[in-house]
Amino acid sequence: MLAIERRNDILERLQKEKRVVVSELSQAYQVSEETIRRDLEKLENDGLVIKSYGGAVLNEHSIFDLPFNIRKNQKIVEKQKMADLIVGMVRDGEAIMLDASSTDVYIAKALKEKKKLTVITNSVEIIVELFDMPEWSVISTGGVSREKSFALVGPHTDRMIQSYHVDKAIISCKGLSLEAGITDSDEQDANSKKMMLGSAKERILVADSSKFGEIAFTKVAEWTDLTKIVTDRKPGGQWLQEFEKNRIECIYPGKEKESKEKEKK
Repeated sequence: MLAIERRNDILERLQKEKRVVVSELSQAYQVSEETIRRDLEKLENDGLVIKSYGGAVLNEHSIFDLPFNIRKNQKIVEKQKMADLIVGMVRDGEAIMLDASSTDVYIAKALKEKKKLTVITNSVEIIVELFDMPEWSVISTGGVSREKSFALVGPHTDRMIQSYHVDKAIISCKGLSLEAGITDSDEQDANSKKMMLGSAKERILVADSSKFGEIAFTKVAEWTDLTKIVTDRKPGGQWLQEFEKNRIECIYPGKEKESKEKEKK
């Protein structure tokens, strides 16, 4: 196992167990305790863990993202629910933008039942995922590649995004706050998302319920920059009031059934 693979695996353990012990990791990976300490030191320098006596805990307040291959295996059920809702909103032949979030990878997979889509993305993972869609037009934004997020970012990426006009931009984020709006953990990623929203007729935010009430490092957009929000369950009344005030349609599982029951009454 390569060092980077071992460190990613340690992060996965931390996600599940909240704490790891040096001696136990040494036995599990068949390496010296000194090697494990170096791994934890690297993860601490990256802002992802906090070393403790004999081990480490996850840094819950880190402004940095977990590696992409870990994030894409989190909240799978929620991401699939939201992806299914998005499928019903995209029509054959449309042009859409997808950001480099793990949520949008699930959306790209779900959209494969559609015909002749044009997809513009800065996600390396989505580009690879859509290689087997010959009738689609899949356009890479180009830009500087990032190992941790599998994203293409930077000024070239943003200029490329701005040169297109699409039917829908579908982005995710790290936090939604009634006061701070939509936020993300990385400035370059946030800027690419902002450019996507500015290039689309319909501007859709996809965020699971754990993101509500959270504030991340940097601003992506105001509420007024969105036309729709897709989430995995019905938000509370205060959120729905905010969305209604800003003319944002909020879509969640069971909403259609709710509407039909209201009509019957």
